[in-house]
Amino acid sequence: MLALVQRVRRAQVTVDEAVVGSIGRGLLVLVCAEQGDTEAQADKLLAKLLKLRIFSDSAGKMNLAVPDLDGAGTVGGLLLVSQFTLAADTSGGNRPSFTNAAAPAEGRRLYDYFVAQARVVHPIVQTGIFAADMLVELVNDGPVTIPMRVAPSV
Repeated sequence: MLALVQRVRRAQVTVDEAVVGSIGRGLLVLVCAEQGDTEAQADKLLAKLLKLRIFSDSAGKMNLAVPDLDGAGTVGGLLLVSQFTLAADTSGGNRPSFTNAAAPAEGRRLYDYFVAQARVVHPIVQTGIFAADMLVELVNDGPVTIPMRVAPSV
């Protein structure tokens, strides 16, 4: 599975002029399932995401993960947005190929699983709408943007 993680001051997703997901301080995570991905990879990605220390502590060092923000006086949110274009292959020319992305039904199943698991372990989880035409607005804090890939276990 692929993810693009952005540390944000705030972020929201709008579909058909209605806000469908919104967070304050936290992580905007663009998520993509690739062909052959499994729930085990989704679980591993979520675990890594929740342990990713990219928020500043009182000394100004990137030493806090999103769950640690609760102890800093605020609860960090997760805004999880499906984005199959993370699987783009641009090696063959100017038009990206998305053949590495999971088929839509499988991508939706893994995205829904990922969101459900996140809601079990984190108090603030918002989402976009799978396969919708979304407007994503964010104030990137830092800026901090980190690509993540969880490969299949062998």
